[in-house]
Amino acid sequence: MNPTPSGADGATPAPAEEPLDLLGIGIGPFNLSLAALADGVPGLTAAFYEQRPDFRWHPGLLIEGATLQVPFLADLVTLADPTSNWTFLNWLRSRDRLFPFYFAERFHVHRAEYDAYCRWVAESLPTTHFGQQVDCVRWNPARALFEVDHTHVDAHGEAEALARTHARHLVIGVGTRPHVPEPLRPLADSPAAPVVHSSRYLQERARLLDAEHITVIGSGQSGAEVFLDLLRNRPVGRERLTWLARTPAFAPMEYSKLGLEHFTPDYTRYFHGLAEPVRDRLVPQQWQLHKGIDTETIAAIHDELYRRSLEGGWPDAVLTPGVSVRTAGRLGTQSVELHLEHAEQGGRTRMVTNAVVLATGYEERPLDRLLDPLAPYVERDEAGRPRIDARYRMRLDPSVSGRVYVQNAERHSHGVGAPDLGLAAWRSAVVLNDLTALLTGQEHYRLPERTAFTTFGLGVPSDSRSAPAPAADLRTRG
Repeated sequence: MNPTPSGADGATPAPAEEPLDLLGIGIGPFNLSLAALADGVPGLTAAFYEQRPDFRWHPGLLIEGATLQVPFLADLVTLADPTSNWTFLNWLRSRDRLFPFYFAERFHVHRAEYDAYCRWVAESLPTTHFGQQVDCVRWNPARALFEVDHTHVDAHGEAEALARTHARHLVIGVGTRPHVPEPLRPLADSPAAPVVHSSRYLQERARLLDAEHITVIGSGQSGAEVFLDLLRNRPVGRERLTWLARTPAFAPMEYSKLGLEHFTPDYTRYFHGLAEPVRDRLVPQQWQLHKGIDTETIAAIHDELYRRSLEGGWPDAVLTPGVSVRTAGRLGTQSVELHLEHAEQGGRTRMVTNAVVLATGYEERPLDRLLDPLAPYVERDEAGRPRIDARYRMRLDPSVSGRVYVQNAERHSHGVGAPDLGLAAWRSAVVLNDLTALLTGQEHYRLPERTAFTTFGLGVPSDSRSAPAPAADLRTRG
């Protein structure tokens, strides 16, 4: 391991003797994909740091029966290198489960299964290091290296030792954090309030089910899965459930075969080439590409509601789209008052509930604190966001020779595919190809020139490879 721990006095650690080629910050599925593909690149020295004690992927939403919304081929490596040792199929083989999986005929695997697969990769790779909290990143112009200060923490988050790692290049994959709407933030931040984000649903499930009335807010896949799980575990005729959403309908996710081509490298390249105002306008319009509900879950909810009406009554469940929460507050110790507004009617009302689950999605973690010492070097767009080029590099001042790549922090520049698991392996391969071309003069992974039947935009670029042009050629595209 590259970093040199500090002494017992807590002084600044001494520089490591040999810098890494690549240091990854954060180990979620995207940086884990990069670590797995980097394992197949001869001579590349890399390490990946994560402050958590081990790999966990959305543990609060590993609801029994819940599946991924992408096929199992969208694992960490297959769509870039199906011969890798780190494929989902090889994980099944290591568990002697290939034949059961073959006969199960499952294209979309259980979330818990994907979590176990990723944990196997994370625990097996020699380059992944957990319990490493990255504190600060600086550029050292004298050595032409990045200095990364980090703290080794125990399983409880307590600091044990300080260290510093030097690296020629960085990749930031710190993931997302739960998004809590402003009106509900004070309640969600209070441990005593019966308001929880869906990211903690399973941990809070027993307490939620004990509540007399439960409200789920959010119309995406997580909201649907939480509502269905609560519905299945409430008595018939005494469900006492409300499901609210800002969207005009509980809408299915776009899952037509041509619609899915928005999650191809072809569309990513097209989107990146659009003007910044156009990109900003497109992203919210495309919510149904990634924020809808899969049709199987919608059908399961309707089937469960229908089954509960067989005796002639209606289930005690209210499903209302087109509603936003204006304000919220506590009523006593076990109730929450929500002030609601309906977008189409323009009407307002209030409701009292005993528990609230916020299935309100996730947002990119801000990089400002982590990268604050690099701020003078970072180019920003009109909205103050880092400019990201076609090869997922932050655009830095020319005086910085090192490269900083980003993973799932580029929706504003690369579109709805940024958080999609199906593009993880391809993006990782693009990053590694850019790095190996710099270090050795050759790209390591062969990537397809074309990935979609749809031609996005007018005309075909003269070079339609995975990353069609160097950063300098793209500077005017925003």
